[in-house]
Amino acid sequence: MAGRRGRVVPGTSAVAVVCLLLAALVGCGGRDDGAGTARAEVQRVLDRRAAAVLHRDRDAYAVTGTAAGFDALRAVPLAAWAYRVTALDRAGDTATATAELRYRIAGHDRGSVTARRSVGLRRDGNGRWSVTSEGPAPKAARQLWDEGTVQAVRGTHSLVLGVGQSTGTLRGFADLADRAVPAVSDAWDRPWARGVVLLVPRSLAGMADLLGSPAASYRGIAAVTTGETGGHERAPADRIVINPDAYGMLGTLGRQVVLTHETTHVATRADTTAATPLWLSEGYADWVGYRAAGRTPGQAAPELARAVEAGRLPDALPSDKAFAFTGDAEGLARAYEGGWLACRLIAERWGEDRLDAFYRAVGAGAERAGAVDKALREALGTTEADFTARWREYVAEQLG
Repeated sequence: MAGRRGRVVPGTSAVAVVCLLLAALVGCGGRDDGAGTARAEVQRVLDRRAAAVLHRDRDAYAVTGTAAGFDALRAVPLAAWAYRVTALDRAGDTATATAELRYRIAGHDRGSVTARRSVGLRRDGNGRWSVTSEGPAPKAARQLWDEGTVQAVRGTHSLVLGVGQSTGTLRGFADLADRAVPAVSDAWDRPWARGVVLLVPRSLAGMADLLGSPAASYRGIAAVTTGETGGHERAPADRIVINPDAYGMLGTLGRQVVLTHETTHVATRADTTAATPLWLSEGYADWVGYRAAGRTPGQAAPELARAVEAGRLPDALPSDKAFAFTGDAEGLARAYEGGWLACRLIAERWGEDRLDAFYRAVGAGAERAGAVDKALREALGTTEADFTARWREYVAEQLG
């Protein structure tokens, strides 16, 4: 034990001394209380289970315990799948392991996606541990295969994974994504993966479970993109998570705009940082989404148009708080529309290349404070106060 010293008895051999010292820890024979041994054995079981998943070997998977769940994820194209036991709560011949699952989807993930899992285990009469159950750890988000058997549909630029959806529905999402990726590449002048992964759960409740948040947070939200801002080389690919309830209420154009918007977040992720305000990241994504849609400002920004007609011209660009999903729906719509018009103004007044340069310049800021004003000066030759005034005039002109 750290900080503990032993006193050597005169005439005692070195081997005996070592044995006496070890006895205080694990006994001279090297035995412990079983906790470390059990954890190591459980880790080996999960290692074999992971290998069976990667090799699509159902029999080998069943040897490690219950085969439940194997077929649910069989269609997912995996490049890596591994568990790391982080805790083991044992009660006699039963135990619950908390494990970190790391996996990669082939052809899409440069780095591993991490999920916390809870694994139930039982030890048989021969002392062998086997898995009895597996699911998300407490307070952890579910994975798509926790919700049912996953079906996969590949597009030219996309992979769509769905549960409880028809093949035709998933193919429709792949077609939308395959149109979105070239549209984004035409607007965004930086290298990116040029491919997206879509998750289509059975319902709004399933979407919320995948995101680890209450369903009320996403009611009326058609899709959400997850990922790491300022994504580095080993960051996992983003996931576009679909709300099938809200998506089903959109028309053809609306569906395409939403998918193009979310795909833009995937493309710009590496240049989106804590310095990037939401009016810019969401406004730019909407600008790309509507870029080739042929919609007038009044058609694309109806809520903000109503506010302007009522004499409520906004005083400032939308704050981050205005984009909260839990806020009022009309206020949220006005925030998105205001950000879109700000980016549209830049594209029209300074050009699309300068809009891209401005986006990157803001994301390169060390912190939020001053990042926008600095980027406005460097990329557009203006100030935050001047740009805000121009934006207010533009909103009144376009929507008045």
